[in-house]
Amino acid sequence: MFQNFAAQTHPEQGPPRLTDLRAQMKAQGLDAFIVPRADAHQGEYVAPRDARLAWLTGFSGSAGFCAVLPDIAGVFVDGRYRVQVRTEVDSVFTPVDWPETLLADWIAKHLPPSATIGFDPWLHTAQEINNLTKDLQDYVLRPVDNLIDTIWEDQPTAPSAPFTAHAIEHAGETHTDKRVRIAKGLSAQSAIITLPDSIAWLLNIRGTDIERNPVPQAFAILHATGQVDLFAGPGKADSVAEHLGHDVIMRNITHFLEAVAQLSGPVQIDVGSCPNIVAATLENAKIATVKRPDPCLLPKAVKNPTEISGAKAAHARDAVAMVKFLAWLDDEAPKGQLTEIDVVKALEVFRVQTNALRDISFETISGAGPHGAIVHYRVNEKTNRAVNKGELLLVDSGGQYVDGTTDITRTIIVGDPTAEHRNFYTRVLQGMIAVSRIRFPKGVAGQHLDALARAPLWLAGQDYDHGTGHGVGSYLSVHEGPQGISRRSDIALEPGMILSNEPGYYREGEFGIRIENLITVVPAPKLPGADRRDMLSFDTLTFVPLDRRLIDTDLLTKAERDWIDRYHADTVTLLAPRLDDATRAWLTNACAPL
Repeated sequence: MFQNFAAQTHPEQGPPRLTDLRAQMKAQGLDAFIVPRADAHQGEYVAPRDARLAWLTGFSGSAGFCAVLPDIAGVFVDGRYRVQVRTEVDSVFTPVDWPETLLADWIAKHLPPSATIGFDPWLHTAQEINNLTKDLQDYVLRPVDNLIDTIWEDQPTAPSAPFTAHAIEHAGETHTDKRVRIAKGLSAQSAIITLPDSIAWLLNIRGTDIERNPVPQAFAILHATGQVDLFAGPGKADSVAEHLGHDVIMRNITHFLEAVAQLSGPVQIDVGSCPNIVAATLENAKIATVKRPDPCLLPKAVKNPTEISGAKAAHARDAVAMVKFLAWLDDEAPKGQLTEIDVVKALEVFRVQTNALRDISFETISGAGPHGAIVHYRVNEKTNRAVNKGELLLVDSGGQYVDGTTDITRTIIVGDPTAEHRNFYTRVLQGMIAVSRIRFPKGVAGQHLDALARAPLWLAGQDYDHGTGHGVGSYLSVHEGPQGISRRSDIALEPGMILSNEPGYYREGEFGIRIENLITVVPAPKLPGADRRDMLSFDTLTFVPLDRRLIDTDLLTKAERDWIDRYHADTVTLLAPRLDDATRAWLTNACAPL
């Protein structure tokens, strides 16, 4: 369970690996080869066997890809990773700002027309390849077996652990009811589902195939009858056979494409998550398709009352661990002996002491000083630095509990803050409060709310390069769609959805600030004098003290001050009975009125 702090990438091995890859490209007659951070299931995270991008380039971020040409190899990353990529990749790789620079434009700049571009059709969605085909009409796109696999001599084996059942007391709905309910909404005779968390939710099963995410690697075909064909590795589903029953047929994963080619159309596919090879198999078999979103995405995002109740219990339990950790940190950090790794280890110990932790929900981010400005920083033995006085410490972490998944970020000052620390911390906090307090009509999406979190920073001429919030699963992936709070999120928010609320501010080479609570969408209570339209609002799930030393009260409105004081009072009410005397005293002081 404990986080591994060994140096996770080996950029010094990048040059010979790149040379070997180019030799394979030449042998295959390819002028380019694309290496995404993806697996055949198209989830956000990958197993060690599928970490091809990190193995080749040294880049360990959770999003990006590399385009290898004979004379240049571009590593494409978005704003979250631009500092990180420069510290991780060898000079033989060229970081490229994406999506500002599109792959098609970059290819056209570096390769002449008619050049051949190779790709693994399992690792790109049908939509990706459709878009590339349109944008690179003067080039040849060729599906090939993965070239990385031919040169990766010690490539890890595929995950083989058995699946487990997710009990009804946590799921809140049987998989039989889910299958029938989702099948009734299909626009076709069957639907192909490739996302691991969708399959986990639909069948009430969990797995350990992806580190920190309790999902099973499998493929599924949901038929209009409600029956499901489940394709998994040998023996992986045997342990849940009784749980699944007779209407879920277990089959070997090696027979998946064969089964796809034998379906009667039309078949519903999500081109945004379906691997290109699946869409190509259907096309080659002349099977009609209906392009619709994964049918599990929205139902999974809208949590039922059992899941919401479980989320509240998990967050209260996790908050106890966080408060014990923060009290410990307040005592130990000023002594000047802590490192970033010490912080990570201590926090995990406090979570383990709950006696309910199944795993952490992602690799803990513990960024001291300038490392806090690396949005998705992952400390290892090479990068580990001291937690120094006068610096900000950004800790972003979470836990996987059988009743819920948590994700929380707190930024803490060690010693005395500067006026600049307090100014930007308060602006970030104001943005978080604005989202927490908002009421909005039904039909509003995250893209309509994103500016609320950014407005205090915008007034100071600042911004941040990540979304304000993402969906969160129920003992599933800590990043869950389709809802979010960002400029790109056009999914209407519905009661039962859980999201993060995490604005931030980052100054490269100096510090980073992020404050994150999880929130859930609820019907808003009626206000006196309001019109009759239905309104929604957010309930907060996360109750952990904010660092009052970093709050500049002169910047706050009365409503913001009242919100903070009420939040801290609620935190004491919820957590004080669960704490020992010393920690309770620390909490009471940390939550004192402004």
